Amino acid sequence: MPDITATRLATDPAASTPVLTLRSWTAEDAARLVELHRDPALRRWLRTHLDDEADAARWLAEQRRAWEAGTRFAFAVEQPGAPGLEGPLVGHVVLTRRTPDAATAEIGYWTAAHARGLGVAPRSLRALTEWAFRTLAPDGLTRLELRHQVDNTASCRVAEKSGYPLSGLLPAAPPAWPRTGHLHARQAPSASCPELSELSSHE
Repeated sequence: MPDITATRLATDPAASTPVLTLRSWTAEDAARLVELHRDPALRRWLRTHLDDEADAARWLAEQRRAWEAGTRFAFAVEQPGAPGLEGPLVGHVVLTRRTPDAATAEIGYWTAAHARGLGVAPRSLRALTEWAFRTLAPDGLTRLELRHQVDNTASCRVAEKSGYPLSGLLPAAPPAWPRTGHLHARQAPSASCPELSELSSHE
């Protein structure tokens, strides 16, 4: 199981923002999480709303338990040295598996209001995707999926920029999924190109 305290990922640099760091959430993030969750645009799409520090503390504890169980890997996205009062937290990315050895996992994300439009989400998702296929493939991971409601056009653009082409439509399933959705997916390199994997193993 990946070490929750030692796992840190880095995105590629971009003109809009420097290299971003992905690290596990900690108890010290509770107050900032509550601030970020006050954003109406963010709350519109989230199933879980963190209204106070008690809510945030419970959520953070759940992330740690799920990480240790191998079913959910949640990362805070930081912009080191970010200026201003907003602080370095600029987003969240997560990978969820039904079981620690499931072949398919789902990824999700959100971006802080002050960091939108800077490419934070696609860069973070690309870093998460590379880490997942590199680290979890030995446990059987072969496919990653990204889902969003059909009217969330921004998420559709993020998925495509992150290398997740549209794979199909999802039927509405209220109340958790009130509208038709889009399913985007990527296969692990070894799953989509077995001959390449075989060649690489002999290098």
